[in-house]
Amino acid sequence: MISRKNPIYFLILFIFLFGLSPAMADSISPRQTVENLLGSIKNLKTGRQLSPEEHEANQKLSYRALALMNLQEVSRKALGKYWKKRTSEEQEGFIDLLGRMFMKEAFPNSGKFFSTLKLVYGETEISKSKAHVPLTVVHEEEGEIGIEFHLMKNLGQWQVVDVDLDEVSMRNNLRSQFYKIINKKDYQDLVRRMEEKLKETKS
Repeated sequence: MISRKNPIYFLILFIFLFGLSPAMADSISPRQTVENLLGSIKNLKTGRQLSPEEHEANQKLSYRALALMNLQEVSRKALGKYWKKRTSEEQEGFIDLLGRMFMKEAFPNSGKFFSTLKLVYGETEISKSKAHVPLTVVHEEEGEIGIEFHLMKNLGQWQVVDVDLDEVSMRNNLRSQFYKIINKKDYQDLVRRMEEKLKETKS
């Protein structure tokens, strides 16, 4: 049972209150899921001192974006062979920690990246419970950049589990970084570094 003091409890509660209901989830296609995810992070306010109202709006947008990701699957794949070595409490803690890193760093940075770009969607590929949504963006300096969103259907809802940027997997890139830290020291050092990074990030 998840404690009411655990941040995951509040995430689940938020998704229940403000997220997609099971009845609505079946009507949301993989492409719509990606569009909703990008729409949420593109609307995040960044780059200056934010008002309390803007902080609250950012938090709601971030939770909505997070609800469109299968964070447990991302965490499991990112930790790879080290996932099963963790206790259930450690696994829950890691999911929460990675979720907060998405909210504090990945979402704001990605939102700024996508905010001024033209998005051209390709044809979605669906195979049973998996889907791929290709996207091409035009960047002033980098030119055309190919992006592919990988999704899985979970409890009737399509959720993002990985993103390829010019054929480089976000999930595999995370795993490579995590392995280096764990192999050099241990899992606890990885958690410590992630928590320190969050403390450095401006709220």
